[in-house]
Amino acid sequence: MAKILIRNMTMEDVAAVLQIEHQCFSIPWTEESFRTELAKNKLARYVVAEVEGQVVGYGGMWIIVDEAHVTNIAVHPEVRGKGYGNKIVAAMIDMAKKEGVLRMTLEVRKSNEVAQTLYKRWGFTSCGIRPRYYEDNQEDAIIMWREEDKIKN
Repeated sequence: MAKILIRNMTMEDVAAVLQIEHQCFSIPWTEESFRTELAKNKLARYVVAEVEGQVVGYGGMWIIVDEAHVTNIAVHPEVRGKGYGNKIVAAMIDMAKKEGVLRMTLEVRKSNEVAQTLYKRWGFTSCGIRPRYYEDNQEDAIIMWREEDKIKN
């Protein structure tokens, strides 16, 4: 695997993140959404994964008191399966721990077994369903939680 750098997302990364966003999601976030998250949302924390100077993935979360809500994680389709998503999740968990987060949550498509396996590896467990959560095809979302007091990585 090529050397990967996980770092905080900057405004300069938005164009590369948007390219990944459009390749990964049927209803992608807009440029304005990412810029607002970075500039105005004091709860938001975003990281990018960079390999040889290229952004290959990213992840974001909102930290609210002692909980983190993962908003998005994506890896460019051409470089999936190389462990970059694992590094992004690890960095986000580390960042959350440093800010005193005790619990993390996220929603994942019921059909996205690859992502579910990744999250389970990091101690997330399925705790419920959000029926018809995804607007594009009305697919259910699985709600997953990670409790810091029970999981020590």
